[in-house]
Amino acid sequence: MSKKIILPVIIVACILFLGSCVPTKKFNASQLALQSARNDSALLAAKVSGLETNVSQLKGQISDLNDQVNQLNNKAGQLSTNVANKESQLNKSQQELADQQKRLEQLQALMDQQKKATQEIRKKMADALVGFNSNELTVSVKNGKVYVSLQENLLFPSGSAVVNPKGKEALGKLAEVLNMNPDITVDIEGHTDSIPMRGKYKDNWDLSTARANSIVRILTTDYNVDPVRVIASGHSQYDPVQSNSTPEGRALNRRTEIILSPKLDELYRLLETPNS
Repeated sequence: MSKKIILPVIIVACILFLGSCVPTKKFNASQLALQSARNDSALLAAKVSGLETNVSQLKGQISDLNDQVNQLNNKAGQLSTNVANKESQLNKSQQELADQQKRLEQLQALMDQQKKATQEIRKKMADALVGFNSNELTVSVKNGKVYVSLQENLLFPSGSAVVNPKGKEALGKLAEVLNMNPDITVDIEGHTDSIPMRGKYKDNWDLSTARANSIVRILTTDYNVDPVRVIASGHSQYDPVQSNSTPEGRALNRRTEIILSPKLDELYRLLETPNS
């Protein structure tokens, strides 16, 4: 074959070969691109899945945090309520303390007032009975009350409940003070020694009571002291001021005590008033 024929054939064959090679390359390239896209899509899907997992976890954490916030808010509310309750209790305690302090001050003022009144009664009685000797009577203050202690030798013959004239004189002076001071309460107590009684009275109980009653009658009947104010009682030998083992001690134990005290109604009312 001639060279002129062979050359075109070769050219045509090359063209055909090259034409067939171009689609194959494009196909392969498209396959690679598709595979790359698929790989990218898988990666993106994995990332999306990871992100969704993270979002879910974050939502869970947010939910937990919200629960914690709610718990903290509840605790804060409880603490606030507790603080308010404590403040209320504190205010109540402070008010109660203030009320008690005020009550104590009122009690102290009343006690001072009663003490002053008792001292005034003692002075009035001492002044009224100034003409009598100390071995006949004494005036003293004991336990917030005024004690006028009249010995047997001033008031009664031995073993008797009939008051002597000098004893009636002393009772008259005492009654003058009582009538000028109607707020004074009067307790009359009869006392004896331990020597058993013989004669008119059954025993020392009987004698001590009879003597107290005799003085009550003189004060209320002869000197017009209000009977409502007066109480009489007999103590026999059981409240001695000295030992009954000596004549001197027995003589001091044979006495009648007139116990005077200012009315304590206001003080008792305050003591009985419950705390608000």
